[in-house]
Amino acid sequence: MNKIIVQFSFSVFFVFLVIACGQNAKDKDTPWQDITPEKGLKGWEVKGGEAEYRLENNTVIGKTVHGTANTFLSTEKNYDDFILKLEFKVHPSMNSGIQIRSNSIHSYMDGRVHGYQVEIDPSDRAWSGGIYDEARRGWLVNLEGNPEAQQAFKQDEWNTYRVEAIGDTIKTWVNSVPAAHLIDEKTASGFIALQVHSINEDSEEGTEISWRNIKILTEDLEEYSKESPLEPVITKNQLTKSEAEVGWEMLWNGESTEGWRGAKLEEFPEEGWEIENGVLTVLASGGEESAAGGDIVTKKLYSDFELKLDFKITEGANSGIKYFVDTGLNKGEGSAIGLEYQILDDERHPDAKKGNHEGSRTMASLYDLIQAHPDKPVNPIREWNTARIISEGNHVEHWLNGEKVLEYERKTEEFRKLIAESKYEDWPNFGELEEGHLLLQDHGNRVSFKNIKIKTSQYEQ
Repeated sequence: MNKIIVQFSFSVFFVFLVIACGQNAKDKDTPWQDITPEKGLKGWEVKGGEAEYRLENNTVIGKTVHGTANTFLSTEKNYDDFILKLEFKVHPSMNSGIQIRSNSIHSYMDGRVHGYQVEIDPSDRAWSGGIYDEARRGWLVNLEGNPEAQQAFKQDEWNTYRVEAIGDTIKTWVNSVPAAHLIDEKTASGFIALQVHSINEDSEEGTEISWRNIKILTEDLEEYSKESPLEPVITKNQLTKSEAEVGWEMLWNGESTEGWRGAKLEEFPEEGWEIENGVLTVLASGGEESAAGGDIVTKKLYSDFELKLDFKITEGANSGIKYFVDTGLNKGEGSAIGLEYQILDDERHPDAKKGNHEGSRTMASLYDLIQAHPDKPVNPIREWNTARIISEGNHVEHWLNGEKVLEYERKTEEFRKLIAESKYEDWPNFGELEEGHLLLQDHGNRVSFKNIKIKTSQYEQ
C-alpha cells in the first residue's frame, strides 16, 4: 500500500512539474518589454508626496517619510490595454500598491493621483492583489471569500504580480494564484505607478518596499491573456463595497423602470426612452423640450441628498438633471419645474450663450442662475462624465468629474434676486421646496445615463 501511495504521489508531482515547466517555457517566449526605471529613474517621475525612491542593482526601492502624502513613482507614458508583470518585496508594516490606468490632472483634487490600484497588503487582512480605486470610489474587489489568494502572498519574500487590463476587464494574480477579476468602465487609460503610502507619526520611518523586473505587453494581448476562474465583480449599476458601507443606494437598477415615472404621467413613458445594456437613454426627437417621451422623475421625494450619476452626450445635445421638482407646477407644454444641473454641449448648442446671467446655461451650471466654473473638467463628446449634486439644508453643490464647479445657498436674498432676474421669475417660491422629485430631462436630444446612485439622511413617499 505504501509503495502505491509513493508511486501515486510521485506521478502527481511529475504532472504538476510538467505543467509548470510548460508555463515557464511559454513565459520565457513571451515578448515582454522591460520598463524598469533606468539610472536616474529615467522614464518615470514622482507624483504626490515626498517619499524617497532610488535605484539599486536594477531594483526600485521606495522609503517611507513622515509628514507627507501618498507618493507615486509613475511612468511618463500612459497605457490603455496591457499585461503587466513585476516582482516586489515589502516591509511587513507597510501598505502599498501598484497604480494602473491612473491619472493626475490639476482639475481633479489639485492633481491628486487617482485610479485603479492593485493592493499590496502584508497585514493580517491579507488583501494583496485586490483592486482599490485610489482617491475615488474605494474598494472595488477585496479578497474576502478568496482564501487561496489571501494565502498566496509571501511575507518578507519576493512576490510576483500579474495584471491584465484589457478593455473593461482587469484581472490580477499573486504568485500565479488568481486574486481579482473586475469589469469596470470608469477609466480606459493612464500611467502605471509604484506607491509608497503615507505613514502616521507613530509608525516607523524609513521602512522600504522594492520592485524589480517590471515588464509589460501592449500588443497581441489576446494571445497571451490568461483565463481567470474567478467570478467577475461587475460595477456597472452596482454599489461598490465602500459605497454600500456608507449608505449609498441605487436609484436605478440598470434593467427596469422601477422607481421612475413620467413627470406628467402615472407610469414610465411608453416611448422616447430606451434601456439597453445597462444604459438609460433619452432618444433624439428634434430638440424640442419634453415633446416626445417627456421628462422622467423619481417616484420618491427627496430633501437632503447626495446624488451621483454618469452621463454621456451627443453633438449639440441639451438635457439636465433637476431637483426639488414639483410635477404639479407645470401641467402644460415644456419641462417640469425645478432647479437644474445643466447638461449641454457648450461648443455647439446655442443655449450656452443665452440667459440673463452670463454662462449660466453651460454644462454643470445651475441653469439660468449661476455659471459653473469656466475651467470645469468636461470629457469629450460620447465619453462618460460624472455629475454629483449635494443638497444639505439650503446648501447646494454641483460637481463634475470630481471637481466642485459651483455652490450656493437656497432661500437667501441673493438667491431670490437671481431668480427674479431669470426665466423663473413667474414661478412662485421657485427653488424653495423642502422636498421634491429628482428628474432626468427629455430635451429632444440623445443623452445617456448609468450608475445613478443616491445617499440620503431622509426621504418620503
